Amino acid sequence: MRLIERIWREDQPVLRVARAVLFPFEAAYRAAAVTRGWMYERGLLRVSRSRIIVVSVGNISVGGTGKTPFAAWLAAELAARGARPAVVLRGYGGDEPLVHARLNPEIPVIIEKHRADGIARAAQLGATVAVLDDAFQHRAATREIDIVLVAAEQWQGERRMRLLPAGPWREPLSSIKRAALVVVTRKTANASQVQRLRDAIDRAAPMLPQSVVRFGLGELRAAQGGHEREVLPLSAVVNRPTAAIAGVADPAAFFRQLTDAGAMVTPFAFPDHHRYSARDVEEILAAVGARDALVVCTLKDAVKLAPIWPATAPSLWYVLQTLQVESGREELEKVLSQLTQDDATRKSNREDADASSNP
Repeated sequence: MRLIERIWREDQPVLRVARAVLFPFEAAYRAAAVTRGWMYERGLLRVSRSRIIVVSVGNISVGGTGKTPFAAWLAAELAARGARPAVVLRGYGGDEPLVHARLNPEIPVIIEKHRADGIARAAQLGATVAVLDDAFQHRAATREIDIVLVAAEQWQGERRMRLLPAGPWREPLSSIKRAALVVVTRKTANASQVQRLRDAIDRAAPMLPQSVVRFGLGELRAAQGGHEREVLPLSAVVNRPTAAIAGVADPAAFFRQLTDAGAMVTPFAFPDHHRYSARDVEEILAAVGARDALVVCTLKDAVKLAPIWPATAPSLWYVLQTLQVESGREELEKVLSQLTQDDATRKSNREDADASSNP
């Protein structure tokens, strides 16, 4: 775990002192965020309109909520209902566009720092709905619906909710009032952890609809080129030495998922969006040695590791995160219905306008 993450989450005396040192910087960050929001709300900062439907999937913390797999799931659901979605994202770290392309190869992925420009490109490509991956704080582009994800594993109570850089939170919990739906995500959190977060959300935004989704581990897939169709059931990890590689926001959650599935895990944790090198691979393989170990990573890591993974090394496998709606399915269905209905209405309006201009 990186030092800053230990400062955020642990309670050793020296780390509490380090956190306190960051409080003045947190106050400055909070003031800047409040001022920026105030300016958007009063029209002092420009907001670009779009001719296609826009839905934002975001969070109020630094990673670890399952935002990218949820955005991919949402795009697939919209496509299944007849919309033509495109995913628009900044592409920070380089791995998220590759993950989207692997999960939904038929859905366009547009990398653009300025979301409004990305939405315009999506429209030019024929998309009728733009799904913004990580855009809750990027308010310069208008959207019909904001969906905010909050991870139950990250919640430590209102008193421990420190903003950057003293904590992992981008905005206070009250900011979710801007959203149309909040989705509580969990990977290893238990029911009581989920309920504590849901109660806090009710206090912060009493009328805000909620859903709960669980990310679980699916089958294992071969990561290397030419072997992507090779699969193993998750049961292959049971009582098996497993070298688990994770360069994500919360690698510990991935390791716990594998352990809960029965694997004998040796963890290899890297920073989020880590750019793997040949040296990293050498060190991992040296630690694995000649043991009959599975080498398993997340999809986010696989898209970067596979191109540099030696052909003579043990096979590299990645595990898909499956999404199960545990509660609030009707709230998700309402969002999907609204988006598809708005899409159909806008399409009809465009057709009427085209007909009137070409009698």
